[in-house]
Amino acid sequence: MSAFVTAQAADSLEQTLGSAQLRAGTGEAAVSLDAEDGRYTIALQRVVYVKRFARDTRVGFGASS
Repeated sequence: MSAFVTAQAADSLEQTLGSAQLRAGTGEAAVSLDAEDGRYTIALQRVVYVKRFARDTRVGFGASS
């Protein structure tokens, strides 16, 4: 999936995904992002990668199955 979000939201998502609590399994389980086309709730433990595009406001996710 991909979504257009604010640069602040993308920064926050990257910071949350890089947190030690998430890696230890003790952090927040999900994060909500307000995007151009609606609100997304992302299950953080399922995110495999995040790619930020040059526009700095579009993020794409890959999920494990």
